[in-house]
Amino acid sequence: MSGVDENQLEDSPGGDLEERGGRVGRFIRNLQYLEKWLLLGVVIGIVAGVGAVLFYLALRYTTHFLLGYVAGYHLPTPLVEGGSPGSSHYSRPWALPLVTTAGALLSALLVAKFAPEASGHGTDSAIEAIHTDPRHIRTRVVVVKLITSALTIGSGGSAGREGPTAQISAGFASFLTRRLHLSDDDGRILVSLGVGAGIGAIFGAPLGGAVLAASIIYREDFEYRVLYPGFVTSATAYAVFGSFLGFDPMFGYVDAEYRFERPWPLLWFVVLGIVAAAVGYLFARIFYATEALTARIPGSSVLAPTLGGLFVGLMGLVIPQVLSSGYGWVQLATTKQGLLTIPLWIVLVLPIAKIVATSLSIGTGGSGGIFGPGIVIGAFVGAAVWRLGEMFHLPGVPNSPGIFVVVGMMACFGSVAHAPLAILIMVAEMTGSFSVVPGAIIAVGIASLLMHRTKVSIYRSQRRNRETAEAERLHAAAIAGA
Repeated sequence: MSGVDENQLEDSPGGDLEERGGRVGRFIRNLQYLEKWLLLGVVIGIVAGVGAVLFYLALRYTTHFLLGYVAGYHLPTPLVEGGSPGSSHYSRPWALPLVTTAGALLSALLVAKFAPEASGHGTDSAIEAIHTDPRHIRTRVVVVKLITSALTIGSGGSAGREGPTAQISAGFASFLTRRLHLSDDDGRILVSLGVGAGIGAIFGAPLGGAVLAASIIYREDFEYRVLYPGFVTSATAYAVFGSFLGFDPMFGYVDAEYRFERPWPLLWFVVLGIVAAAVGYLFARIFYATEALTARIPGSSVLAPTLGGLFVGLMGLVIPQVLSSGYGWVQLATTKQGLLTIPLWIVLVLPIAKIVATSLSIGTGGSGGIFGPGIVIGAFVGAAVWRLGEMFHLPGVPNSPGIFVVVGMMACFGSVAHAPLAILIMVAEMTGSFSVVPGAIIAVGIASLLMHRTKVSIYRSQRRNRETAEAERLHAAAIAGA
């Protein structure tokens, strides 16, 4: 292929795909349904698992160096990562805003230079590619996203690690779609599988990842064609990730037992559902309001994330729980002893503070995911409800906050992501707490119904349903052919 610009081949969704597909492409295209998706599912699953491992390690060492060594602050960690309680104070508080600002600046410069589409939370751009052109995700985005997200989160930016892992596997799926000359329908399924497997792997939630792949691309529908290959892909990714980093639930086996001996205590889950929907609604509105405001700032691609990093660092001096992913704080909140070590005022304001910090970190153009912050926000919604109920000795409040924290995670993000079943399953896998399902169904159902009426979603690229998406594609094809 001498004389051919490799960057042009990579960046172009077209090119001589038939030639580039070669024998392997023809072989896969001619396979029957079962054989094709078993093969492709395993391949995508392996890449998703390896990508999750690589990003996990990159983030771990970046966080240890930037926040731990430079800023002198060690974050608490979830049980699967050792369950460390973290530092009780900053040894060098003056360094924290410098670290968050420098990390955001370096990340923004890399994104602006090499792959502007790597800004933001990643999952939304993958969903957009599924609906418009599954060949569109450039290979370089995968590398840029991995590095810049590790810098953003590792320096204290409020973001989740699922967005980068989803984009790694979705980017590889897009690459395969181009190289093997797969059909658009197969490409859409393949990229969906990459999104679900990447998220499921990094959270150790294979069943939830498979269901998420089938549900995250629509607000009111379910892509049944993705579900069966999703089981293969997510199980493979989970096996690869767990082989390196273990198979225990992310937060261990949370004590969320709650005996439903009488019906009226279930009203607490009605309250949780209503509060979680309200906070989820604020999350989406504040996040995208920040994004819209950022677009008006001159030179916003670099300046806005840098300023966002500075403000997050200043916030972190007062409320350290807003820094980085925050999963260790969720771990503490799952037990009464751990939750009571966090001041009440922080528990009450943390859901909103985390929304603001995430908007400043990612809504301004930084790199990272929003699934993780959504989980933390929902966890502290449940923790706040429990703390108030326990403080005033209200009837029906359990002895431990575990069940409220777990259900809060499910209801808050499950509703605003319009993927209630997938998030319910994922959180249950992450906490080993399937006993919460009776109460969770009530809270998640109410939160999802309320959110449905608002038409608000944290993933703006979601289409309403399959019919809407197909009509949009037919209209675009008609315009292109005119």
